[in-house]
Amino acid sequence: MSFEEFVQGSSPRLFRTALLLTGNDRAAAEDLLQAALERAYRHWARICRSEEPERYVRRILANASHDRWRQAARRRERSMHAGDAVAVTDDHAGAVADRDLLMRALAGLPKRQRTVLVLRYYSDLPELEIADVLGCSVGTVKSQASRGLARLRAVVERGTEAERTWRH
Repeated sequence: MSFEEFVQGSSPRLFRTALLLTGNDRAAAEDLLQAALERAYRHWARICRSEEPERYVRRILANASHDRWRQAARRRERSMHAGDAVAVTDDHAGAVADRDLLMRALAGLPKRQRTVLVLRYYSDLPELEIADVLGCSVGTVKSQASRGLARLRAVVERGTEAERTWRH
């Protein structure tokens, strides 16, 4: 398979993974995917010989995401002010509102928990492979997944409760 064929066939799935890894930041996801594909292109002769090149490139994507976080940690963060927040409005599509709530909750998770949840539940990787990608133990993957899911549940419950209160 040529690199061009691979990119054409797998880019949509890899881009959705990049979106989740970046907290639904489209521009950052595009940059992240571009960097991962550039790395893959340089080593394509070796990657295309593997049985699952997409899995290999997904690993490159996760590592590039970690590199991005490390670089961001070196930069000074900017405080958000109340006026910076964008209000969520009822758009008559409950599914869209639920997805938005979940995406924002996912974006608010610590980077390790977000990565574990994206790789586990979106990319459907087994815990052992996630541990390999992140360079940690399976127990760490399990605990990060458990904590991340608990935080997502809490955010969703608060969002649902706030919506019921607002409507009544």
